[in-house]
Amino acid sequence: MRRIRIFFPLVLLLFSGCATFNSIFAPHTQLEDFRERIDHILSDSLFVPCQTGIKIVSLATGEVLYERDSHLLFHPASNMKLLTTATGLMTLGTGYEFKTQLFADTSIQDSIEHGNLYFKGYGDPDFNTQELAELISSVKKAGIKEIEGDLIGDISYFDNKRWGTGWMWDDEPYGFAAYNSPLTINHNCVQVTVHAGYNAGDPPTVIIDPPTAYVSLENTATMNDTGANTLEVSRKYAERLNTITVKGTMPVGAPDDIEEITVLNPEIYFLTLAKEELRRQGIELDGAITVDSLPSNATLLAAHAQPMDSMIVFLNKVSDNLSAENLLKIIGAEEYGIPGTTQHGISTVKRILTGFGIDSTKFLMVDGSGVSHYDLLTPEIYIKLLTGMYHQKSIFDIYYASLPIAGVDGTLSDRMNRTAAQNNVHAKTGSISGVSTLSGYVHTADNEPLAFSIMMQNFIGSDSLYHAAQDSIAATMANFHR
Repeated sequence: MRRIRIFFPLVLLLFSGCATFNSIFAPHTQLEDFRERIDHILSDSLFVPCQTGIKIVSLATGEVLYERDSHLLFHPASNMKLLTTATGLMTLGTGYEFKTQLFADTSIQDSIEHGNLYFKGYGDPDFNTQELAELISSVKKAGIKEIEGDLIGDISYFDNKRWGTGWMWDDEPYGFAAYNSPLTINHNCVQVTVHAGYNAGDPPTVIIDPPTAYVSLENTATMNDTGANTLEVSRKYAERLNTITVKGTMPVGAPDDIEEITVLNPEIYFLTLAKEELRRQGIELDGAITVDSLPSNATLLAAHAQPMDSMIVFLNKVSDNLSAENLLKIIGAEEYGIPGTTQHGISTVKRILTGFGIDSTKFLMVDGSGVSHYDLLTPEIYIKLLTGMYHQKSIFDIYYASLPIAGVDGTLSDRMNRTAAQNNVHAKTGSISGVSTLSGYVHTADNEPLAFSIMMQNFIGSDSLYHAAQDSIAATMANFHR
């Protein structure tokens, strides 16, 4: 009897039917292999102490191809820009233009402007010194050789909050944390180039571009012949000064060190550069530089406009934080009225996302760029956003074209090379301390469009290994076929 009891279950197992037999010995499906490959990538001990959330869906069928902790909240880093730019396109439209205008408040007599000259800003994040010179050339063309009054900036289009909520105080001097302003120029930074000298003990040469009296320079750095590089380029941000500091040592013959350093009060920086450009073009300013409102009787002399598509492409391709912060306030101004505020911009983002089936109470957004560690979103939210934008046919092409392309351009130019993901993945990167994210679109080997979101956080040290894992997952998606 005992033998029968042991043998009988085996008989049942082997002969209870073909369905049971086939379920045990059936080969893996392509989708099961796909999921196992991603699981294998994430099984590395690298991921034991950190948190990873992923969701991958087919845009053709809506099928979820892979999912891991996609409902958990993560810091998005620059993936936040996907929300900001989507909302900009949805609310402002593809034909929107970012303006910077130049006015005079009195008539011109005997080549003299007897009143004031005004610049009114609307938050164009990419306005630069070349475009400023073109605007001021219109003053010269109007026959003005002297301005008796003041040079005034109207910055009423934004509120007076110039920095993001929850941004790190010691990030202030670096270009990725520039102050926002309706009057923005050169991304509200100066470019500092440190050029190595030829003799140990000599100071390196420091070049500030644009050359301007708005900033001062303290260069205590020296050259060395030991190969040690302790060069540090910063600004006296704790002292609230526009003093550029260059200190430490630099090896003889070292390549140039180029840094973008922010300036305080960017609208005054703008006006200072305008005053210096007036002088270069032979126009004297008798009055002072100040900030005030544009009078109703002012006459428009010239204007510069930048189209939406070029701004969005630059914002996402290079992941420009200032562009995202300015855009969010522009959205707020256009939707709720002047002055544009970050909070009004965020309210608009939430309204747009609600239209994509996203519960606006289930995430936290405090800025437009993702610099803040307060921001919290889920991979699932990103999938709903990416899917929603995919079906917005009138604006999707611009949105899609603005994203970095793997192995081609932007922040993905040196990633996924020589894989099926190269020139295929269009995605937004994100990186702040302990956080790395990647969300966007990819086509499979069957040309099936997918949307994906990969969010990783709570790790220490370089994000290069996490980039490598994301790139492997992206290549796995690109190689997938049914």
